[in-house]
Amino acid sequence: MLRIKTVLPALISFTLVAISASGQVAPIKPGLWQIQMERETNGQKSPDMSERLKNVPPERRAQVEAAMKQRGIEASGNTVKVCQTREMLDPSKFVNPLPDCKTTYSTRTNSSWKSHTSCSENHLESDSEIIFSGPESYTVKNTSTLQSAGQTKTTHMTRTGKWLSADCGDIKPPSIGK
Repeated sequence: MLRIKTVLPALISFTLVAISASGQVAPIKPGLWQIQMERETNGQKSPDMSERLKNVPPERRAQVEAAMKQRGIEASGNTVKVCQTREMLDPSKFVNPLPDCKTTYSTRTNSSWKSHTSCSENHLESDSEIIFSGPESYTVKNTSTLQSAGQTKTTHMTRTGKWLSADCGDIKPPSIGK
């Protein structure tokens, strides 16, 4: 269960890092975003959040959901809502949640960013492409390879972001690195 509590916030954070840490402010609006995620690991479709939590005891499930909400993530199925502030889109103020990672960009235009991230401590390599359809939508396509416990896991993920509102309501901005 610790994996859900730490991996989902890291994936959301990774998306935010990819969007904001490039030295160029992302051409999207700050505010409340809905992010739809599809993920496949080693050729198998990954279960969504509700599927992962369905057999977890209610008390533990509530703890996981509270921890995610405390990190600024409200999840339902394979959709999350995240509050992205203007500061989060400004790379000079953004805190990288994975300090051992280095991201290099091969393309950075107003409509598309392509990058490679290497995390030596976490044994992670990742290639991403972000397509900005406009200030209220984007799509991230990502392929990651992780070495863990002598096994290699390859994950393909697509995240589609849709801007909902300038007001985040009761969803707080993510507390990266906490």
